[in-house]
Amino acid sequence: MNSTQAWVSYLSKVELPVLANTLRQINELTESLNSTVNELANVILNDAQLTSQVLRLSNTVFYNRASTQVSTVSRAITLIGFDSVKSMAISSLIVDSMLKRNDRPHLLRCLARAIHGAVQARCLLPSTKEQALEEVFIGALLMNIGELAFWSCDTEQAAELEERLRLEEPSGEAQRAVLHTTFTEITRGLVEAWALGPFIKEVVAPGTATSKASSLVRNTVDMARASENGWSGAEMDKILERLSKDVGAPPAAIRDQLKANAQEATRVAVSLGIPQVTELMPGNQDKASEQAMEAPAVDSDLQLEILRELTQTLAEKPDINEVCQLVIEGIHRAIGMQRVGLLMTDRSGQQLVPRKVGGRGTEKWREHFVINKDSTGPLGELLPHGISAVYTPGRQASGVPYDRWLGKVPALVGSLTAKGRLVGLFYADNAAAGYVPSKEQEDAFAHFIQNAQLCLTLMSVR
Repeated sequence: MNSTQAWVSYLSKVELPVLANTLRQINELTESLNSTVNELANVILNDAQLTSQVLRLSNTVFYNRASTQVSTVSRAITLIGFDSVKSMAISSLIVDSMLKRNDRPHLLRCLARAIHGAVQARCLLPSTKEQALEEVFIGALLMNIGELAFWSCDTEQAAELEERLRLEEPSGEAQRAVLHTTFTEITRGLVEAWALGPFIKEVVAPGTATSKASSLVRNTVDMARASENGWSGAEMDKILERLSKDVGAPPAAIRDQLKANAQEATRVAVSLGIPQVTELMPGNQDKASEQAMEAPAVDSDLQLEILRELTQTLAEKPDINEVCQLVIEGIHRAIGMQRVGLLMTDRSGQQLVPRKVGGRGTEKWREHFVINKDSTGPLGELLPHGISAVYTPGRQASGVPYDRWLGKVPALVGSLTAKGRLVGLFYADNAAAGYVPSKEQEDAFAHFIQNAQLCLTLMSVR
C-alpha cells in the first residue's frame, strides 16, 4: 500500500468494514429529519455490546445530569436526547472496534487523547444546545480516526512505524517513509468514505478553521496532546491563547477549567470500559498504580432493578437460560465487570465450557475457554472454594495462549451445583484493568450467583 486511497480502501473494506457501515448508518439516521427514536434504537439494539455500553453511559452524570435511571435504549433517547445517544453509540463503537483487535500502546495513547479532547470540547463549548455539544464531542473524538484505525490493525507497517517512533524519528517523516502518506490524509479519506458528516469534514479540512466550533475542536485536540507534558509551557500557553478566542474567557480561567475537565474525561473513559487509558491522561500518571487498584462502585439501583426481575422470573416459571442471562447482565452492568462468562459441564462431564459470554474481548472464549473440573490445567485454579470468591493470581500464573488476561488478573468466580456436584461456573474480570474486585462487588456478585443457584434448585424439585 503506497497511497492515501489504498489505505482508506484497506481500512474500510478489509480491516474495519463493520465499523464503517455502522457509523455510516448512524450518521444517515441523524442527518435525516424523518428519523425516529425507534430507528436509532434498532441500530443500537442490533449489537448487544453496544446496547450495554449505551445504557451504562446513559446512567453517568456526564450525560444524565438528572440522575434518572435509564434501562432501555428508547428511554435513553427520549430522556437524554437523540444527539447524546448518537454520541454515546459512536464513542462505544470506536472503542470496541479498536480494542477488540489489539491493545497496542500507541492505540491506547490515541484513544486517551481522543476521549480527553472530546470531553474538553464538549465542556468548553459556550452553547448549551444538545446538538452543538455532541457535534464538537464527536468531531474531537474522530479528528484522528485515521491514526486510530491504523494502530488498531496488526500490520507489518504498524510494527515498522512503531519501531521508527521508538527510535525517536520525527513522526511526520516516519509516517511518510512507512505509509507513503500521513495519518492526516488517511483521516480525511476515511471521513469522506465513511460519510461521517459535514462538521467532521470541516474539522479535518486543510487550512484555517471556518467556524468557532471547528476551531475549538482542533485546539482541544492539540491541547490533549500537549497536556501530556503538563499544564504549563510555551506550547500550552499558545494553545490557551487560541482557546481563549474560541471560548471568550481569559487563558488563566481556561487552564483551571481544563484541569477540572480532565478528571471528567477520566470518568468517561472508565464508563466506556477502558480504565487502562486513564493513566495516560494528564494528572493521572503519578497516580496510575493507585488508581489501577481501585474498583468502581456498584450501581445499587441497577442491581436492585435486575434482582427484582430475577425474583419475578423465579416466582413465575424458572428458566435457567433467562435467569443466567439476567445474572450476566447484572455482573456486567451493575457490578461493573468488563468481561463475564458462564461455563457449564460438557457432555463428558469432565470439563466446564462456555454457555454464555458477554463483554469486550470474549469472542475467543466461545471456542477455547475450558476449565477441567478436577482443577488440573492452566485455569484449574479458577474453580472457587465455596459458592463464590475473588480469584487472585499468583506470581507464577501461566495463563492461556488465546487470551492474555485469563488466569493472570484478579477475577470473581462463582459455582453452580446440582445434587452436590459442580455443574457450572460464573467468571468475571476486567482484562487490563488489574484491580482486585472490592468487597462491595464481591457481595453483589455472590447475591447474583445465589439467584442462579436458586433457579437450579427450584427446577430440580419441580
